[in-house]
Amino acid sequence: MEKLIGREIEQQKLTKYMQSERGEFIAIYGRRRVGKTFLVRSFFKDKFAFYATGIIEGTRKEEMEAFYNGLKEYGYEGDQPKTWMAMFSALSELLQKKSQRTKKRLVVFIDELPCFDTKRSGFIHALDYFWNSKGAWMDNVMFVVCGSATSWMMRNLINNKGGLHNRLTHQMHVRQFTLEETERYLRSRKFRWSRLSILQAYMALGGVPYYLGLLEPDMQVPENLDNLFFAENSELKGEYRRLFASLYKTPEAYMRIVETLAAHKEGYTREEIADKLKIANNGHLTVMLEDLVSCDFLREYSDGGKQKGSIYQLMDMFTLFHYNFCRKRVTDPHFWRNLEGLPVQNTFYGLAFERVCMWHVRQIVQALRLDAVPHEYYAWRSKESNPAVQIDLIIERTDMITLFEIKYSKDIYRLNKSEYQKIILREQSFISELKSKRHGVRTHIISTFGVAKGEYADALQSKVCLDDLFKPLYDI
Repeated sequence: MEKLIGREIEQQKLTKYMQSERGEFIAIYGRRRVGKTFLVRSFFKDKFAFYATGIIEGTRKEEMEAFYNGLKEYGYEGDQPKTWMAMFSALSELLQKKSQRTKKRLVVFIDELPCFDTKRSGFIHALDYFWNSKGAWMDNVMFVVCGSATSWMMRNLINNKGGLHNRLTHQMHVRQFTLEETERYLRSRKFRWSRLSILQAYMALGGVPYYLGLLEPDMQVPENLDNLFFAENSELKGEYRRLFASLYKTPEAYMRIVETLAAHKEGYTREEIADKLKIANNGHLTVMLEDLVSCDFLREYSDGGKQKGSIYQLMDMFTLFHYNFCRKRVTDPHFWRNLEGLPVQNTFYGLAFERVCMWHVRQIVQALRLDAVPHEYYAWRSKESNPAVQIDLIIERTDMITLFEIKYSKDIYRLNKSEYQKIILREQSFISELKSKRHGVRTHIISTFGVAKGEYADALQSKVCLDDLFKPLYDI
């Protein structure tokens, strides 16, 4: 099996749960392709007391047969049960027999759990009964379930209001790789790319291990992206639709929200999203937005409590790349290479670099040595200026508010008079609208390779660059 890269926090937690002296029920969730299954199988080295995986879009008969095949493989000798209640009773019987032979942890792993819950199957009630009546009372059982259909995981397990309410002992959200983890992963696969090249790949694919695993080390980034997205029979053609179809039962509704936000980089409030889509601003929209946030497609932010209502902004790099370049049919197999240096590609890199910085706020806080003092971070959107001033990242501590300007460049960034004036205007708008008297306000620039010295750059602080975003966190 391929070596497990990163996931130190997750491995520390799993180690702690393994060493507890009680029954554990752990739900692992996260975006499709992010490596949830690989994490579990690698950590436990495939040493399970029972393992089964659901079948994407399988029928009730197929799902029950898959579960029964797992029972047989791990020692069950009875006939195939005809109901889920009987199926979990068979699992209980199997685990009790194993418990009589060993006092070691019995790890039960059910992958793609939502697939088993077909319409009117009774699966979730049987799972509820199994854990409450048997599993929770077996101190040596570690029951691990996993699923990409995050909305199902949230509603039926994590936020369950019925019999499984508060029955989970732990939940684990597996997210995309950071830049540092991405670099380690690519280095392990013999890549010799510069950090700028790794960043450019990250801005198209995000930190999704499956996508990163499709890259070829003997090709540069533009050639790789052409092969993955624009070549005939490219591997990621159709992945966007497959991604949403695997996560949500009504993928089109979620895709409409995502595409609305993709067209407006500053983001929208819930009311604005409802207005743009001409749909009701009700609980159903709230649930869909929560689902998209929990899958890391969107970030939900406020202005630090100074403006009513959350703002939702598209964060997923793969989705952002798809929206900008893959919605229309492209016949040029060298499409991305032929955009090299053109404004459309540079504009995308500028937008995507802002999102990368949002993914790496903790690294920015660490680089500025703010992790040792109380602080909060948020974004802000003006309610008075026209056009509306937007500041994507603000870090506030008791004595100082730091505003960030994020600038992508393939070389040292050179700040001219026009851009400097825009920065000062944003700073003045922020100070004027918030009328804060107890804080100092200053502006930092986050850039790829720093800012060239000059009349305008010297008037601003510049401490964070690309290398800082690649640094590991000290407190994992």
